[in-house]
Amino acid sequence: MRALITSIFVLLSIISWSQDIHFSQNAQNPLWINPGATGVYNGWERVAISHRSQWLGSSTQFQTTAFSADVNFFKTRANDKAHLGLGLMLWNDIGGDANYGSRQGMLSVSGILPMGGGHQLSTGLQGGIGMRGGDMNSLVFSDQWNGETYDPLLPTAEGTTLQSNNYFDMSFGINYLYDGNNSTFARNESVQIQAGFAVFHVNQPDVKYNGLTNDFIYRKYVGHASFVKDFSGSKWSVDANAVGIFQGPQSQITLGGLMRYRLSEGTKTTALKQEAYFAAGLYYRAGDAIIPAVMIDWKGFKFGISYDATISPLRNSHSGGSLEFSLVYRNLHHALFKKRRY
Repeated sequence: MRALITSIFVLLSIISWSQDIHFSQNAQNPLWINPGATGVYNGWERVAISHRSQWLGSSTQFQTTAFSADVNFFKTRANDKAHLGLGLMLWNDIGGDANYGSRQGMLSVSGILPMGGGHQLSTGLQGGIGMRGGDMNSLVFSDQWNGETYDPLLPTAEGTTLQSNNYFDMSFGINYLYDGNNSTFARNESVQIQAGFAVFHVNQPDVKYNGLTNDFIYRKYVGHASFVKDFSGSKWSVDANAVGIFQGPQSQITLGGLMRYRLSEGTKTTALKQEAYFAAGLYYRAGDAIIPAVMIDWKGFKFGISYDATISPLRNSHSGGSLEFSLVYRNLHHALFKKRRY
């Protein structure tokens, strides 16, 4: 029985890592959704960290940690001139009894074109190196049973290695943003709309699990949209978003939103006083999970926590969900690269 369970988790881990990682808090991970979003935000520098623990309470753990940072070059305070965005992304994803994991480091660059009236268009390219590998020696197989007990010295026909594999990866995306803050000074008329499309793994990198089995990473197509709107005469606002991901035979659609309560107002032009809010809401990943989430934005820091409550048939074998934390910091006061402040 243990060998059967182990084999199932090995298979699940290989299937999972033959494609991509994912997060539930998509808005907290814009560079993982669209390279065209690099440098697209209010402020000068941005750093984001996310951590996800998959299938809590199971004997086999899956952990995903991601880091990203992006900056603006040649951006003005009025945000009325074309400028560049430059980003760095790193992630580590590991799990399963074989500790099968993937690591990736990517650089992205974007061109950002303000078009007046709060409208902005950007395109981005992304490229870097990925690595995948694991350790079969930590697994248990049925042919290592000697009739009385498990004997790790017995040979197994399953093989003892998972081949490490390095590969080059390329992606691109286009992003549109309408920011009503740039077109009106009326606090309760603030509205922001964002939408984009991206293609990841354009070159479909090869992945090798051992000397006999080769695979490749399917191209991933991502469409996303978000909407943020203040309620006139109120401290409340709505923050809704939807993300659709399509990769080979797999697809994932997540939609929902947060209700935000403004704790303090920020100045619109000088950024001497920053807005703060508390938010709570619900997301739904189609056919898979319901995801309650809470978030607090305070002085440039945005902290989020969410829990994936599984509703798919997988719940019949394991009722535990997934816990996710995120932290994003945006430098709104001044630019570290002073030449950007014209």
